[in-house]
Amino acid sequence: QVQLVESGGGLVQPGGSLRLSCAASRDTISIYSMAWYRQAPGKQREFVATITTGSHTNYADSVKGRFTISRDNAKNTVYLQMNSLKPEDTAVYYCNAERDWVNYWGEGTLVTVSS
Repeated sequence: QVQLVESGGGLVQPGGSLRLSCAASRDTISIYSMAWYRQAPGKQREFVATITTGSHTNYADSVKGRFTISRDNAKNTVYLQMNSLKPEDTAVYYCNAERDWVNYWGEGTLVTVSS
């Protein structure tokens, strides 16, 4: 089964940018639909963005126009480019891989948006 490791989180000022990476191992991501979710303190985990095996994308309304999900199957990596960050984007961001209704998760990377 695929294993996922997120990286790229950190502290950024409002209006800034970050790029998260999700590196996969033990399997190729080319056969998985990939997604990013996030969980803010005291809140439930929520959907952020997804990219299918055919590279079709979908976004939560709260991030549409600011975030971009992409995949590089050759590098077995998925990315989340986050621009115009807001304090409400502060959360632990999780990478997700889904195939045949089975989901796999990474451990998450913390993004803090604060001045």
